[in-house]
Amino acid sequence: VFSFTPGAACLDSTLGIPSWEKLTATEFLPPLPELMSKWTEWGSGGGGTYIGSVVISMNPYRSLPIFTPDKVEEYRNRNFYELSPHIYALADEAYRSLRDQDKDQCILITGESGAGKTEASKLVMSYVAAVCGKGQEVNKVKEQLLQSNPVLEAFGNAKTVRNDNSSRFGKYMDIEFDFKGDPLGGVISNYLLEKSRVVKQPRGERNFHIFYQLFGTYMKSPMFFHKWLWMQTDLRIKGFTDLRVTNAMQIVGFMEDEVQSVLELVAAVLKLGNIEFKHESRCNGTDESRIKDKNDLKEMCELLGIEQSVLERAFSYRTVEAKMEKVSTTLNVAQAYYARDALAKNLYSRLFSWLVTRINESIKAQTKARHKVMGVLDIYGFEIFEDNSFEQFIINYCNEKLQQIFIELTLREEQEEYVREGIEWTNIEYFNNAIICDLIENNQNGILAMLDEECLRPGTVTDETFLDKLNTICAEHQHFESRLSKNSKFLTDHSLPHNCFRIQHYAGKVLYRVEGFVDKNNDLLYRDLSQAMYKANHSLIKQLFPEGNPAKVNLKRPPTAGSQFKTSVGTLMKNLQTKNPNYIRCIKPNDKKASHIFTDSLVRHQVRYLGLMENVRVRRAGYAFRQAYEPCLERYKMLCKNTWPHWRGPAREGVEVLMADLQVPAEEFSYGRSKIFIRNPRTLFFLEERRRQCLQDLATLIQKIYRGWKCRSHFLLLKKSQIVVAAWYRRYAQQKKYQKIKSATTVVQSYARGWQARKLLRELKYQKRCEEAVTTIAAYWHGTQVRREYRKFFRANAGKKIYDFTIQRIMQKYFLGLKSSLPSMSPVDRSWPARPYLFLDGVHTELRKIFHLWRCKKYRGQFTEEKKAVYEEKLEASEIFKDKKALYPSSVSQPFKGDYLEISKNPKYQKLSSAVDDKVLLADVVNKINRANGKGTARIFLLTKKNFVLADQKTGQVKASVPLPDLTSVSVSTQSDGFFALKLKEGSASAVKGDFLLSSEHLIEIITKLHRIGATTADREQLNIDISDEFLVQFKQDKVCVKFIQATPKNGNTVACKRKNNRLLEVSVPTSP
Repeated sequence: VFSFTPGAACLDSTLGIPSWEKLTATEFLPPLPELMSKWTEWGSGGGGTYIGSVVISMNPYRSLPIFTPDKVEEYRNRNFYELSPHIYALADEAYRSLRDQDKDQCILITGESGAGKTEASKLVMSYVAAVCGKGQEVNKVKEQLLQSNPVLEAFGNAKTVRNDNSSRFGKYMDIEFDFKGDPLGGVISNYLLEKSRVVKQPRGERNFHIFYQLFGTYMKSPMFFHKWLWMQTDLRIKGFTDLRVTNAMQIVGFMEDEVQSVLELVAAVLKLGNIEFKHESRCNGTDESRIKDKNDLKEMCELLGIEQSVLERAFSYRTVEAKMEKVSTTLNVAQAYYARDALAKNLYSRLFSWLVTRINESIKAQTKARHKVMGVLDIYGFEIFEDNSFEQFIINYCNEKLQQIFIELTLREEQEEYVREGIEWTNIEYFNNAIICDLIENNQNGILAMLDEECLRPGTVTDETFLDKLNTICAEHQHFESRLSKNSKFLTDHSLPHNCFRIQHYAGKVLYRVEGFVDKNNDLLYRDLSQAMYKANHSLIKQLFPEGNPAKVNLKRPPTAGSQFKTSVGTLMKNLQTKNPNYIRCIKPNDKKASHIFTDSLVRHQVRYLGLMENVRVRRAGYAFRQAYEPCLERYKMLCKNTWPHWRGPAREGVEVLMADLQVPAEEFSYGRSKIFIRNPRTLFFLEERRRQCLQDLATLIQKIYRGWKCRSHFLLLKKSQIVVAAWYRRYAQQKKYQKIKSATTVVQSYARGWQARKLLRELKYQKRCEEAVTTIAAYWHGTQVRREYRKFFRANAGKKIYDFTIQRIMQKYFLGLKSSLPSMSPVDRSWPARPYLFLDGVHTELRKIFHLWRCKKYRGQFTEEKKAVYEEKLEASEIFKDKKALYPSSVSQPFKGDYLEISKNPKYQKLSSAVDDKVLLADVVNKINRANGKGTARIFLLTKKNFVLADQKTGQVKASVPLPDLTSVSVSTQSDGFFALKLKEGSASAVKGDFLLSSEHLIEIITKLHRIGATTADREQLNIDISDEFLVQFKQDKVCVKFIQATPKNGNTVACKRKNNRLLEVSVPTSP
């Protein structure tokens, strides 16, 4: 496909498209009435025209009904020159070239401030969003891309004397598409925000929109009065009355806390403007500054989360570091105001850069595959104000670079291409602004280089020294003017003040006031302020001021603002040169921002400096379209039988054969060395129309062949299917026939077999009846014979037989009745059915005993080993103490627990548990009776299979460990007390201190386990248990009698032990109630 380069010509008025070519019949523009007649469409709502494929758009300063969804559909997939000139036509051409030809595109929107560049860029983006694909994910990406504009406009646009929504930063957006043409995401680059506007605005202009939107929406209280806004009473502008910024931020992907943080920083910038300083003199004669009202500082510190003292010191002192030394100096009032303004500008500028980075994170493409890219450049226009400073100088330098690209691509390169291709061409002169770009950006003698050199040199550096340097080096340059330069012709020019210099740009002469150039280029922020900001608790501040980190102090001087912008512009130019450019040249009809006013001189000036006159002349004298021979032949070879479907010779010869066969007039095209050049778009339309018709014919042929192939394939498939269906049907029919014959045969066979079976059955039945008759006759005969013999025998033994039969029936009835009335399976159930007959008394009693034993066996069979052992212990305790010890009945219902202290689990007894080797069978607290006074001492009693241990209850220290073989007997009383005596074998090592007289609440369990251990050990004698109310206990060498008596309770029901004499201990046991 032919590429619509900026060298394309327009159609004339015969095609119904207005053209600027009619304006260039002479060397100058026609008078105003004729110009006005050429812009009738602008006055009636057209809004623009073409120069080739360059769209000339004029700002109507009013809403027009030409940007509706119907217009989008009207221009969608239409030829560039097919409809009236429109921004949508250029956007559609760029989008289709990107989608169909896989060529990266860029749309360059240029013009003066107020010419409508921002609106044009939004129209381009809205059109691309409307014509690309649909879908939930795609629609989300499109909405994010579109909503990024209101966010950046709120923070980066402001009202100027020439524009109510002037972009005070440069924006270049790369929109990334997939192979289908659906948007995947985008990347935004910003260039040089005019941050000085935060602290100072020219007369009649405003600060950034976000301040007024925040001021009017959130800060309605007088306490939020802001001194940087108080001079401006127009807080509202038409089109910016409501605050949609937060909604747009949320759509783009900002979280609620991020939106809140951004608004807090904007409010903090406003609060900075309220801080004022007063002069104070120190005792040493130096001047210093102090904050007048600390309430404003307090409110700002609360917003940012900074300690008030830290920020107050940063506004009063400055620390200078040189190698290993630090010098702290006080700031006077002027320096304090400079520090405040520098902090406000840096805070807002860095916040804006963070916003751009955050938006890029949200809208960036998620896939890493190669993307098609369409770039849209919306950058500040050329500015000429009453007071032009460093910002205007940088802005106009950027516009010079963009004009240079336009000149190179539309004028110089096209004319050079004609010469390079051997096309007859008369060179058209034009102004090349490369000399102005060199004046500004030359690395040796350029203004930016000298400004950087002046900022970096040691000594006293002022704006005046910078101007002196310019006057020395640039005095002879034809585009530089200064009253103090060596050029004498400017010495008497009173329109040129002494502190200014003038540059003759491509758009006209601009007077720059040198005041502030050095400071704005240095863009210095005191390190104390950076470090103070880094100490803030606010979530964003640390990200905005990373150099404030004390651990990462960098003494290297940061690059200047001019060098940074020069590098950014260079990168932008390289990026634009890699893409196919599309131009929208915006023109401002008047300076009053009013509709229906057309200022002749202003429009003439813009037409001249934008190079539109030269562009028209090149279009009229040149060729509208050009293309290499190979792609041209590949695209149109189907129009000629000689070149279709394949051309075997050189591509140029194929194109010549093609054009000759089509009978295209020779004046409509020319052959270059590698390309064919077509003069008039009508010729291209003719070729495209013929190609479209040919494609339709080819499509019809392909459809015919395809439909024939499809019908034949369908017929063969039906035929094959019919054969298969017929084969299956025949098989099915034969199967059905076979099944019928088989069924009939089976029926005949069944009838035959049935007749034979019935015949055989009749014969067998007859034979059986004969046999039964014979058997019956024989039985009756034998019965008769037996009865005859039995009558003789019965008469002798009838009584005995009747008795036996009667007894048998009675026993049978007894057992059946006993079966139905048996008691439950509980061993404790003593019930038993009554005896029915007296002679069954012995049997009845024996059956009851047998049933009880069987029931007990079944009950015992349900026991586990642990439960069986418990019952065995209980049984053994019953054998030992039943009817012998008064304490026994109360212990029957208490289970034998054994380890009452849980010695293995209790950390208090861990040391004692480790001292015992065997498994502990019983652990309990007992009282060891003292012979001297009869009082008890608490001891821990442990019993194992080999020994028993007595230990201190508090410390767990082992007091005595006695092997069980040394234990000979145990003595207890018959009363309900818990006293028992462990008697040891005389002469054993354990019996040195004598026997043990102990008292325990679990006496029955202790003695039972001691007795059971002795009974289960083969090599040990049976433990003797003495149950008596009086027994002897050996205490060392003496024997003491322990006597138990019953006494009335005095101190409750407790057992009391008293010493009567050296040979007697008396234990008083309360009587049972």
